[in-house]
Amino acid sequence: MEMLRRSSVFAAEVFEAFDRFPTDKELVSQGKALCRDFIQARLQRAGLGWSKQEHGMSSTSAGRMSEVSATFLRLGDELEYMRPAVYRNIARQLNISLTSETVLSDAFLAVAAEIFTAGITWGKVVSLYAVAAGLAVDCVKQSQPAFVLTIVDCLGEFVRKTLVTWLKRRGGWTDVIKCVVASDPGLRSHWLVSSACNFGHFLKAVIFFLLRER
Repeated sequence: MEMLRRSSVFAAEVFEAFDRFPTDKELVSQGKALCRDFIQARLQRAGLGWSKQEHGMSSTSAGRMSEVSATFLRLGDELEYMRPAVYRNIARQLNISLTSETVLSDAFLAVAAEIFTAGITWGKVVSLYAVAAGLAVDCVKQSQPAFVLTIVDCLGEFVRKTLVTWLKRRGGWTDVIKCVVASDPGLRSHWLVSSACNFGHFLKAVIFFLLRER
């Protein structure tokens, strides 16, 4: 009961942050909450049993957070539809064994850093979330569900070190909502073009990591 109470308090604080200009700490917390939602959706799609609540993780179930989370998932669907093989079997593509949190963390952060070497865009941000979710699916499939928390923490750390300043300039995570407007074909085309370009960045990141390990 105490864990559920703390989760509810945390979720309420995250939701409130969307109604004003968020602090660095709130942006990181929001980014991790979005990651948990993205991972949960991909695990459910893969038919894998796993619950945020069972692992003491809060849910983004109301307010602007819910809208942002839905937008991330929608953009992720677009990205994965274009290149489905890229965001599946991530561990195999990186040639890593999911037996060590250190190996997992190093691999994820190396790929994340390489994806953003040429700058930050929402397409790249969503791509990073898709990579995180793909790795989470691999972890649960390989009987390492606790490693999902490691992925969320790694993404939160990357947000803190690399994305916070950019997010603050754009007014926070809600800016992503402007990137997808179903009635505006121009914005949709822009998203698809950005996704195609981002595919190249991800492949480059994978190759970079594999060569670094040789």
